[in-house]
Amino acid sequence: MKKLKSLSAIAFGFLLLLTTNAQAQKFPGLDKSPMDEALYPSDNKIPTKTAKVIYSRPQLKGRALSELTPAGKVWRTGANEATEITFYKDVKLGTTKIKAGTYSLYTIPEKDNYTIILNKSTNVWGAYSYQAENDVARLSVPVTQAEESLEAFSMVFTKADNGMILNLGWDKTRVAIPFTE
Repeated sequence: MKKLKSLSAIAFGFLLLLTTNAQAQKFPGLDKSPMDEALYPSDNKIPTKTAKVIYSRPQLKGRALSELTPAGKVWRTGANEATEITFYKDVKLGTTKIKAGTYSLYTIPEKDNYTIILNKSTNVWGAYSYQAENDVARLSVPVTQAEESLEAFSMVFTKADNGMILNLGWDKTRVAIPFTE
């Protein structure tokens, strides 16, 4: 009987220790640039997807877009980790064939165009370790200006006659990246 009481006391003490440890966990607050994703096709009733992009959404917060995306410098196309785009089947960016797989999506902003870069390095933070020798494709696309300003950087896919377009928008800047099948 003494042995059973002793074992019960030890089990209770261990359980109490686990409970205290679980309650002591500290969880971080919400990310100021929350992660988001865009799918193509975006209709959830269509189970077979062509592409998915995962990115973080920085916000202007009174800052100039040119301050956040300096002209002529490689940008991670979002915040935090470099944006990643996954193709579930082969596509083309311009005339370059892109094999199904996951790539980092970088851009080089300029006043009138953006250079779009697909890079084989993945799971990287920002553009700090960007290496041009890992580029799979590059394409220059025009910049357009919209009437409406977007506070948070946003991406959305739309259908095109022969593929899809990944649309980037932030402030009044709009960029359309065409992918063909």
